Amino acid sequence: MILGEKVSFPGLGWEFNVDPVAFKLGSLDVYWYGICIAAGIMLCVALAIYQSKKLKFPDSLIYDIVLVAIPCAIVGARLYYVFCEWDYFSKDLKMIFNTREGGLAVYGGVIGAFLGVFIMCKIRKIPFTALADFAIVYIPLGQAIGRWGNYFNQEAFGTTTTLPWGMTSESVQTYLTYKCPTLVATCPVHPTFLYESICDLLIFFALMWVRKNSKYAFETTCVYFASYGFVRFFLEGLRTDSLYLFNTSIRTSQLLSLVLAVAALIYIAYARYNKIERKAVPDRFFEDKKPAESNG
Repeated sequence: MILGEKVSFPGLGWEFNVDPVAFKLGSLDVYWYGICIAAGIMLCVALAIYQSKKLKFPDSLIYDIVLVAIPCAIVGARLYYVFCEWDYFSKDLKMIFNTREGGLAVYGGVIGAFLGVFIMCKIRKIPFTALADFAIVYIPLGQAIGRWGNYFNQEAFGTTTTLPWGMTSESVQTYLTYKCPTLVATCPVHPTFLYESICDLLIFFALMWVRKNSKYAFETTCVYFASYGFVRFFLEGLRTDSLYLFNTSIRTSQLLSLVLAVAALIYIAYARYNKIERKAVPDRFFEDKKPAESNG
């Protein structure tokens, strides 16, 4: 990656100078990628807390979800990537812990966060649907912001295109030359990270509506997996950096997207047919909000 390189959108006549490093703290580089992810998390938490009163959801549980979901998401995102690139990591296991070189997968993060929160719900005897259907709304919002980290790193782009918003840079051309020799390296590419960011925002607003109007257990959650799975299935087909299932030509995230989308739609139909309603958070989590009784 060349620091301060020019990123161009020739069809639009736009050109920007992009540096993946936002600033330095002594000898430590602070990357825009990390800032985008952190900004996404903070905005989601702030919005969740703001909306919790109106939705009658205890804000104390929001902090619990964050404390469990974030580390589980990081571990899950890394394990997913390592699993898909095991041939590389098996030669040097120490590289598994070197996340500063990249290698985090969105699906792994979502799965890791879900498993962590699910276990927390089991331990604390909280209906998982109450937390899942509340919190899932904010995941695509965080994804929409986090994807801009790919722009600063000049990664997660697609194949070449003649569309006016096609993007090119020296990093893009170098990657295409060595990784995709069948493509013309000097041609602009699809900014697939931008496509996903826009789609994630639309999913976020759709989930806000579903959460408000749906009474069925996990319907909001399943709408996320169905809609994001649909979007990711098609965008993954455009990307040039896909992870593949073992030594096959099957793109791991594309296959998983299809499975999750179909399973989510089947469950929505099942839940509606059987009228499986979402359970509420137990009353004990609201007890500390009740005003103290007067002794006078």
